[in-house]
Amino acid sequence: MQTTKVTLLEGMHFLGELDGFNIHIDADESVGGKNKGPRPKGLSLTSLAGCTAMDVISILRKMKAEPDEFYVDVAAETTDQHPKVYHKIHLTYHFQGKDLPRKKVERAVELSQTRYCGVTAMLEKTAEITYDIVIEEA
Repeated sequence: MQTTKVTLLEGMHFLGELDGFNIHIDADESVGGKNKGPRPKGLSLTSLAGCTAMDVISILRKMKAEPDEFYVDVAAETTDQHPKVYHKIHLTYHFQGKDLPRKKVERAVELSQTRYCGVTAMLEKTAEITYDIVIEEA
């Protein structure tokens, strides 16, 4: 079982604790925050990017096709009505390397999206998740 805890520090600034790590979270100044940390909903996008990125790089390493550089961008749209949830999420996987085999890269991303990434599995219950892949030669 995984557990986490958030403790109010002041205003809308909280300290989150997860697996021995501290994460400051805060609200926008328009609702009483002081901008001392990211918003909780946005962290779910960081979790998505991190989850799928770890899957992809692990799979590519097993395939002996590791890129020189790799990152994932995420953009999301929320609904207009409360509770405002993400209803569209788009990931862009950026790879850079010499002679990266496109088929292996595509397979690694597909496996992450359809089989391994638990954050994708959770978020796709409420949002349409799409992605594209950008490969640049080193």
